[in-house]
Amino acid sequence: MHRIALTLVAALSALVLSACEKAFEAPTERGICYHMAYLPDGGYKFNVVARDIDSIEKCAAQLEGMRLRFLRLGGQNAEMIGAYQGSFIHLRRGGIFRAQKWNGNQYLMLVRTGDGRLVMPGAVQ
Repeated sequence: MHRIALTLVAALSALVLSACEKAFEAPTERGICYHMAYLPDGGYKFNVVARDIDSIEKCAAQLEGMRLRFLRLGGQNAEMIGAYQGSFIHLRRGGIFRAQKWNGNQYLMLVRTGDGRLVMPGAVQ
């Protein structure tokens, strides 16, 4: 009985602590495309990539261009994360994914073709 009570207290403590943790959210400013950079102290910073962007797909294209320029300059980071109007954008080898929350479900936005172009899923057979 004592062991069950301790387990229950530990589970409730973990739940309370996770509820108090500050939510990790993307910036919500309209029309601004961000790149998310990790800081040496373990934090993060959102840097403006472009302004007056009218869709998340155009923001993803801006981030993809930035990623490719970094790779051409000798960068080693093939994947990156950005943000647009409260959504996270994950640029990966297989394509570009969108998520409303940092640890939330990710939905495929754009896929890479054999020659590296980005297209809407299902656009190319």
